[in-house]
Amino acid sequence: MKKIFLEQFISSIKSIIPITISVLIISAIFRTSSLINLIPAFLIGSILLIIGMTLFSIGADISMIEMGSQVGNHLTKKRNIPLILILSFIIGFIITIAEPDLRVLASQVPSISSDVLINVVGIGVGAFLLVATLRMLFQINYSILLSIFCFTALILSFFTPTEFVPVAFDSGGVTTGPLSVPFIIALGAGLAFKRHDKKKKEDTFGMISFCSIGPIIIVLLLGIIYSAKSSYSLANIPNYKSFYDIILSFIESFPIYFGEVFLSISPIVLFFFAYNILFLHLKRKTIGKIVSGLLFTFIGLSIFFTGVNVGFMPMGYVVGKVLANYQIIVVPISMLFGYFIVTSEPAVGILTEQIEEITKGNIKRSVLNVSLSIAVSIATGLSILRVITGISILWFLIPCYLFALLMMPFVPQVFTAIAFDSGGVASGTMSATFLLPFAIGLAETLERNVLTDAFGLIAMVATIPLISIQMVGLIYKIKSNKEIKYTDPVYNEEIIDY
Repeated sequence: MKKIFLEQFISSIKSIIPITISVLIISAIFRTSSLINLIPAFLIGSILLIIGMTLFSIGADISMIEMGSQVGNHLTKKRNIPLILILSFIIGFIITIAEPDLRVLASQVPSISSDVLINVVGIGVGAFLLVATLRMLFQINYSILLSIFCFTALILSFFTPTEFVPVAFDSGGVTTGPLSVPFIIALGAGLAFKRHDKKKKEDTFGMISFCSIGPIIIVLLLGIIYSAKSSYSLANIPNYKSFYDIILSFIESFPIYFGEVFLSISPIVLFFFAYNILFLHLKRKTIGKIVSGLLFTFIGLSIFFTGVNVGFMPMGYVVGKVLANYQIIVVPISMLFGYFIVTSEPAVGILTEQIEEITKGNIKRSVLNVSLSIAVSIATGLSILRVITGISILWFLIPCYLFALLMMPFVPQVFTAIAFDSGGVASGTMSATFLLPFAIGLAETLERNVLTDAFGLIAMVATIPLISIQMVGLIYKIKSNKEIKYTDPVYNEEIIDY
């Protein structure tokens, strides 16, 4: 256990340190009072992110992945199609309304009630997880079905009010975060590997992409009914008088985020244990492992969200306001942020680890991380350029989606599925709590429309990886004629010593 903790701790440090140093260098160069005032809170937040990511990663490996795999395996064995579809919808809905990333985004959208947006997005994920399950069970072509949904989203965007389009595409980016990703990956792997056909291995991935496109479509439809407000309330940035005020701020925030994470994770836990009582009947040792993993997950996520909301979100906003006066360097600096920040996403680590494990190391985690970092760097730079120029997000999204779809026939299907899955996980917690506030601060200072110009950044972060990962797949196909090997999703029950 100590070895696993140390490995995850070092990995978390490597993920957080680059973005922390980047922000500190900017603060040292510009030295505005607003930046200096937030540095202690930012540093404490960085420490909490490292601790939180470490505990969460251990917990997700032990509990969330095991839970998803057990449910997926059992559903396939039952071969009860109505039951599988009903449970797919329920799972999609409860893991989405539990997703903290979605709550962060919803709290920043002034155009509609947070509860309405969260529940509508939950329905979208539930419906499209059902579709993804049907596709897997009946072996429907992944690329064709996904292309239909992508074109549907792009067509709907022309009929939706301009100020609602970025919010809709952002919603698709934040639905697949630290809670949902490990569960959905394991669920998909469990469903796929219980099949007995040749294509089951290629279908291991791809469920996350449907859980991302579904909310986009349903929120675009919602936008036709609701009119987005053009006004946006300015963010309230704390002005700390002393170090005691900073510590007090974190102490007061801990119970809030512990409570939020508890409410978020409870539906998933209740669903799984009810499912276990009714169907699985797992051994006590397995249940004990899952419970201990859930405890790690709960504590880790609570610490992580306290650090990111109290320490990172205000700093992102202020950095954006400060750099608004230096437009010649704001785009390259934002690209630097994007490059480093994607490795800080908890869900990215879970996805890349699972990809490497299931493909027996044929698809390297390091290659995926570099590809994602480059993609998010480009996406962030384009998003900030859009804030400065006021160009519509559709001028970026439509060409990117079309190019990604045109690449599909030339890329191995597993890379296409991984690419669209990666887009969903790259746009997670750190994007919503640092990059988006950064864009909002920039837009406010430049007196841009926050809803049309700042929002949409998460959507861009979710879009560019569709191209970059498929590029990796194309290179892999050209350089190697080897067939990708896979392994069954069997998880080690001896991770924790009792």
